[in-house]
Amino acid sequence: MTDLEKGQVVAERDVHLTRESLVRYAGASGDFNPIHYRDDVAQRVGLPGVLAHGMLTMGLSIETLVPWLGDAGRILEYGVRFTRPVVVDPEAGADVHVVATVGAVEDDAARIDLTVSAGETTVLGKAQVRIRLA
Repeated sequence: MTDLEKGQVVAERDVHLTRESLVRYAGASGDFNPIHYRDDVAQRVGLPGVLAHGMLTMGLSIETLVPWLGDAGRILEYGVRFTRPVVVDPEAGADVHVVATVGAVEDDAARIDLTVSAGETTVLGKAQVRIRLA
């Protein structure tokens, strides 16, 4: 992993979310805010529909790196800005696409930039992971 170059894509994946995914995540996380499973509540508060949990989006994004890293313990830091919601359609669900690109290389660490989108919309901003090189 010492041969990393800025701009190199190191991992990529697509994740399909359904309303069932949201209910399962709510159970695991304890976040039962109804905007994550009820259209009427989401619309009443001005949202375009039921939204995926931000932490779910953040978690599935970082998980994209783990097979490439081989050890999640090599992750030193991870941060994102939530810029746009992931709207999960009741029938079609939502597809989230994650691309992990080398943003910078140091002596013993690297910064990996994640581009996370749903459809044509980037949903996480400044999604950056600092990893320890092997």
